[in-house]
This record gives sequence, structure tokens and C-alpha cells, in this order.
Amino acid sequence: MGAWGTKLGPVVFKHRGTLLAVPAVLLVLTGKPTARSIRLGLPLAFAGEALRCYAVGFSGATTRGGEVTAPQLVTAGPYAHVRNPLYLGNAVTATGFALAFTGGFRPLQRAVAVAGSLGVMLGIYAIIVPHEERFLRATFGDAFDDYAERVPRIVPRLKAAQPQQGRFDPAVVRSAERNTFVTFGLMLAALFYKALR
Repeated sequence: MGAWGTKLGPVVFKHRGTLLAVPAVLLVLTGKPTARSIRLGLPLAFAGEALRCYAVGFSGATTRGGEVTAPQLVTAGPYAHVRNPLYLGNAVTATGFALAFTGGFRPLQRAVAVAGSLGVMLGIYAIIVPHEERFLRATFGDAFDDYAERVPRIVPRLKAAQPQQGRFDPAVVRSAERNTFVTFGLMLAALFYKALR
């Protein structure tokens, strides 16, 4: 991305929550869920949220700030399989909700809505992941480069990479994920409200 990405990365990272909320709000406002689409999408949404919580339990509360921070390079748990498990979890959750909210759309309209929702997310992550990796490379040097060679950025590997550093802390999930749980609950409430209308 060059200089443009270097300047844009911190801004997009700081406002990522607001930017990622835009497609969610559009789905809530325009969505037409059906019983079938809810049965299809909701398990995905819950699976993505579970992966996100698992990742946050390893990475810690630093995932909620407006600037990239990392007291240590975490390479254990889901981070032994993929470098961005939190974002992968978010993408699975978003896919689930997009499918759930668009069951009453015509096929082409549904495809555009789902692809558009995920496209916004992928565009945001295409900017902030390199921004985070520049920070991690500058902070941890060769240790991060070695980790990046062993663990893929997006598509998880089945076998956990070694060595692993970090441990799961459930207390971090409870404290750091309050906003995420509220947002997830609001999306569920909106989904069922629209389905029952």
C-alpha cells in the first residue's frame, strides 16, 4: 500500500468499530429475515463470536484501543493456526448475520447485500492488518518475522505452529468483550424483531 496505506492505517484502525457498524446498520434497516435464513445464518454468527472470544482471551484487552499495542507477541491458541483469528471470527459472524438478515431478498439482491457487507469488512481489514503488522514487526523484529513465516495471515492451518507463547484468560473476555456482547445481542434482537413482524 505504500505511503498512502501507512497514513490511512492509523485512521482506519482508530475508527474501525464505526466503519464496521455501517453494513450491520444497513442490514438491520433493510433486512428481511426468514425462519430458514435464521437457521442458516445464526450458527455461523455464534461460531464467529466464539472464535473471536477465544482469540481475545489470548490477545488481551489491548484489542479494544484506538492504537495498536501489544505487550507480547501471542502465538498460542488460535494464533498458532492463523495470525488474525479475531478478524476471521468477525468475518464469520458478519457472514452469518448477513445470511440471516437477507433471507427474504431476491437471489441477486441477497448476493449483493452479503458480498457488499463482507466487502466493506475486507476493505477495512486490508488496511488495518498491514498497519498492525508494521507495528508488530517494529516491536518484535525477527520474532514476528519468524512467526509470520510459520503462520498464515488469513487461511488457518490445521496443525498448530510451534513454539507457542501466551495463555487464555477468561477474565479478559468478560471485561474486554462487553461492547461486542451488547452489539451481538442487539443484532439478535433486531433479527428476531424483524422476523416476527
